[in-house]
Amino acid sequence: MELSGYAGYLVFFLSTVSIYAILALGLNVQWGLTGQINIGIAGFYAIGAYTTAILTGGANPEHVGGFGLPFLVGAAAAIGLSGVIALLIGMITVNLRSDYLAIATIGIAEIIRFFFQNEEWLSHGVRGIADIPRPFTDGKDSGLVFLAVVLVSLAIVYFLVERARLAPWGRVLRAIRDNEDATEAAGKNVRIFRLQAFVFGSAIMGFAGALYAHFIGFISPDAFEPVFATFIVWVMLIAGGSGNNKGALLGSVVVWLVWSGTETLATRLPPEYATQASSARVLLVGVLLQIVLLTRPQGMLPEERPKPIARRRD
Repeated sequence: MELSGYAGYLVFFLSTVSIYAILALGLNVQWGLTGQINIGIAGFYAIGAYTTAILTGGANPEHVGGFGLPFLVGAAAAIGLSGVIALLIGMITVNLRSDYLAIATIGIAEIIRFFFQNEEWLSHGVRGIADIPRPFTDGKDSGLVFLAVVLVSLAIVYFLVERARLAPWGRVLRAIRDNEDATEAAGKNVRIFRLQAFVFGSAIMGFAGALYAHFIGFISPDAFEPVFATFIVWVMLIAGGSGNNKGALLGSVVVWLVWSGTETLATRLPPEYATQASSARVLLVGVLLQIVLLTRPQGMLPEERPKPIARRRD
């Protein structure tokens, strides 16, 4: 039995927001804590989605797949492969700063997307991969069951990222972000810490891609265009509060409310204006970001600095 009406839409909304929140948490590790500008979110998102789709989906003679492995295996493989590819990319780009890193990562993400688009033997090209199963369901309220899976996944990711933020490792990342030269002078290997943050954040993005594939049940290269898988995630994090994991969650909810709300309004427009609706939605999200930056430059929830621990005097 499947939910319908408002209940079904609420389940869909919460599932989508949770997946985007996981993406925003991964970006927060890279940008919010370390100051790395990764514009290649869509690449790792796609790697995670295609990895689990190939490993867990049904057989299709037109592309690789049909292994029928469990969801947990597919998700673990998505995390692992995203992390390995991020490690290889990071070893080359980790020393790049700001705009140079942004250019490199967006270029790499587009290479990954076009790879999946053109290598039909692997990904079925533009026709995509269908019949990706939802985990832990037997046909009864699969939407609710998968929502529970996504919420548990979000809670685990949030716990790990928050623990990392409060740990000494997280303090080193913030020190690198605020003053890299001083951090290096203090004896920290800045390159290694930057690489670790890049790999950790990218692995989280790959996990979000795996959840997305099982949620929608179908993936194609069009789903990983920069607008849908990179731009909107950056808006969520910046609007919510860069460096604050709670801000990443709040930004995901608010921005997706705006995005989905404008989609509802677009369906009510006359047919002659329907083709302009998608551009208007991007414009509206951009305006929202500008309003937040002008009124609250640090986001809706500014970064929380951990309180210093007082040393006990004997």
